[in-house]
Amino acid sequence: DNCAMMERQNILHYDMDKGRKNRTFRKLQQLFGSSRRTWKSIGAEAKLDNCAMMEGCGKPSVVHATIVIFLEFFAWGLLTTPTIQALKVAFPHATFLMNGIIQAVKGLLSFLSAPLIGAMSDAWGRKSFLLLCVFFTCIPIPVLSFSAVGFFVAMAVSGIFSATFSIAFAYVADSTCANERSFSYGVVSATFAASLVVSPALGTWLIQFFDDGETYVVLLASIITAANLLFIVLVVPESLPEELRKTTWGSAISWKQVDPFGSFCKAGTDGSLLKLSVMVFLSYLPEAGQYSCFFLYLKQVVGFSLKEVASFIAVLCISSVVAQTAGLSLLMMALGHKYTIIVGLVLQASELFIYGIWTTKWLMWVAGILASFASITYPAISALVSKNAEPEQQGVVLGILTGIRGLCMGLGPAIFGLLFYMSNVHLNDTEESPQSQSSDNVGRTSSYQGDMFVGIPFLFGVVLVILALLVAFCIKNEETLMKKSEPSLLDSQHST
Repeated sequence: DNCAMMERQNILHYDMDKGRKNRTFRKLQQLFGSSRRTWKSIGAEAKLDNCAMMEGCGKPSVVHATIVIFLEFFAWGLLTTPTIQALKVAFPHATFLMNGIIQAVKGLLSFLSAPLIGAMSDAWGRKSFLLLCVFFTCIPIPVLSFSAVGFFVAMAVSGIFSATFSIAFAYVADSTCANERSFSYGVVSATFAASLVVSPALGTWLIQFFDDGETYVVLLASIITAANLLFIVLVVPESLPEELRKTTWGSAISWKQVDPFGSFCKAGTDGSLLKLSVMVFLSYLPEAGQYSCFFLYLKQVVGFSLKEVASFIAVLCISSVVAQTAGLSLLMMALGHKYTIIVGLVLQASELFIYGIWTTKWLMWVAGILASFASITYPAISALVSKNAEPEQQGVVLGILTGIRGLCMGLGPAIFGLLFYMSNVHLNDTEESPQSQSSDNVGRTSSYQGDMFVGIPFLFGVVLVILALLVAFCIKNEETLMKKSEPSLLDSQHST
């Protein structure tokens, strides 16, 4: 019995030990299993953190877009004076014509390629295409150090990727709520003007301060461009949510998404939208032509010095910022959308008329102020669209008007360049005359040879703006755009 009792106790102890060992083993298994899972999760988090670092810093915001826009156009602003000088070196016998052709090619290429780049950014994200556009748009900058002709060829071809603003606006739309977008778009647009307040004057100062100043200007612009590219790669996060991006680069993009002429077909299906489209075309065509040759005209025909051109740009940009913020708000509250647009068109016709008739310096400054305040026209049109279009149709309508402006960016410079060429405007040198260097000179001092009457392109613009005014009187403050009841327009919205 004692032996049997001892055997049962041994068996009991063995079972207890075995149970304790099993429980200990299970605890250890749970511990190491959870640790293994913990290490896996830590590894996954490390991978995510690494991906986040590759994607950029922080959340997407308007600040990222404004910095990219500021750096790109600050770099180009530095080249204002070198570009004027390089035009005469590269094309001494047809400066205005070649300038118009270069800007026209760039504008038309941008018009044709912008829908494709926009559609691809909708499919695969904004960041990569923001980087691509900035890189190829700024490639001409270092080329200026080696060849003036090569610089202008590269500038014209870079129009294929001149969609930085479009991608930046899409980035802002991804990063903001619907009620914040109008203000955010205004901030990005004002950044463009702000970037040109100082940069042309800085570039002119470097050229005059150093013996080989143009080389230093190109070097500084190239460094700023490189910094912008690094900022996009390392800091700018992707704004398009991952679930909205295509999984492969082979994903299909429909022709309707990339057809640059599709907007014109849509505009013709709605009477109210057609009037707005015609008004945008007639007003923006002379504006695009004017600004493509404006500073060259002031330097070579009116007789502005390089310092005066830089100062003129700064004043113009500051006035534009004031006009598009405080001035636009006050006019909208006092007059409403329709008459704010009319005021903008009257100011535009007035400044074009002054440039077309006179070349006196003080009148150029007066006309420049009028031109800066005339910049309220398109923001007022955009506000009218936001007021009258259905919420789900606003993007379509604004896209149509943007496409028309893109076409004008190609046609306007070509028409103005051709009209200057037909006016027999030929430049004999790019050196500043003693009169143009004198701050007391307020009369007409120029370095062109040709007919006395050289303002034909600006007067042509006056005619177009007057026609736009007639159309503006026909629009209404309350007029629904692209009504839902029209199925063809709904189809257009879905395809867009």
